[in-house]
Amino acid sequence: MTPGIKALHPFKDGNGRIGRILIILMLWRSGTFSAPHFYVSGYFEENKDEYIDTIRRVPESGNWDEWCSFFLVAIEQQAIRNLTIAENIRALYEEMKQKFSEILSSKWNVVALDFVFTNPVFRNNKFTSNSGIPSATAARSTRAMPDNNIIITIEEASGRFVGIDSELH
Repeated sequence: MTPGIKALHPFKDGNGRIGRILIILMLWRSGTFSAPHFYVSGYFEENKDEYIDTIRRVPESGNWDEWCSFFLVAIEQQAIRNLTIAENIRALYEEMKQKFSEILSSKWNVVALDFVFTNPVFRNNKFTSNSGIPSATAARSTRAMPDNNIIITIEEASGRFVGIDSELH
């Protein structure tokens, strides 16, 4: 073991989150990544035993090559997964673009879709005030989306009733 080095991780829990973040930031700064939005921990969680064994061998043997190779495989595998996820999101967006067009029948379809994709959890008043859609159209949209199973209501609105239910009249 290298004198003075007890473990690769300086923290008692040895989770490595800080180190993984720093490595990703270094790769971003060097231009290897276009942005520091790369999640590599999923691979480590799925290969936890190998991850721990490999990282523990570094202070014992001083062999950084094995750890670096393991980390690079993790980046490669996680990049492939991340790409698949991004492609699935894009495909879902295209599919939903068609549904929004059919259900909302408005020139604001894509604006509504973009808002929902950007804000997957939102309150009706936030949609109405922040989407950039005229309020009457936004209110119609927030009724049509759950009625057509595009979104679901997680929490019913609270407070006093201030609107008039047109079905009662």
